[in-house]
Amino acid sequence: MKFFTHIAQHLLNLVFPKNCCICSENLVGEEEEICTSCLYRIPRTNFHLEKGNVIEKRFWGKANIERATAFFFFQKGSNYRELLHLLKYKGEQQIGVVLGRFAATELLQSPDFSEIDFLVPVPLHQNKLKQRGYNQSECIAKGLNQILNVPIVSNNLFRAIENPTQTKKSVYERWENTNGIFDIHDSSQFEGKHILLIDDVLTTGSTIIACAQALQKIKNIKISVFTLATA
Repeated sequence: MKFFTHIAQHLLNLVFPKNCCICSENLVGEEEEICTSCLYRIPRTNFHLEKGNVIEKRFWGKANIERATAFFFFQKGSNYRELLHLLKYKGEQQIGVVLGRFAATELLQSPDFSEIDFLVPVPLHQNKLKQRGYNQSECIAKGLNQILNVPIVSNNLFRAIENPTQTKKSVYERWENTNGIFDIHDSSQFEGKHILLIDDVLTTGSTIIACAQALQKIKNIKISVFTLATA
């Protein structure tokens, strides 16, 4: 049965070929969303192997963060920035899952990221979630979960206030825009646990800091951070 399913999928790909979302070349074999060549060229940060990295320094004096990393760098005009646009605004949820899965295989190289109790996607406000139909951070968490086998908790940390978009805001305006907007339903679920906060992009870190402010009220909690990309 599996053999015939494979043949059917192969024939389907011949008629309706899937293309890499970076280079537009046809995907082959087991490739999903991104071809092997483009995946190899993703400008990785490797910050999961470096304690005290530049991302972690962004939180010093602002939030108690154990470890922080991002999978890759992106710049304005970069082809890899398109991955984030497709994931966040074009409904390409599988991109988050696929990249989360690849990132997780590299996180396994660091013992600091192998002792996580829960994966916690940064939540959207319920109005934004209804509008978009999905949370891009939860898509990334699903990919991480497939490799790390750590449960996802997406209904405890919540966005209590619907803040305006962060686009084109200054560092201070971003902090002001996110200050006090998150809260917790059940503190006991995270007591004494090490959680991994997950978001799509890290710029100033104001959203993560706001999440941490809500979470740090919980007894003996440890917070680490993973984002798909960093500017």
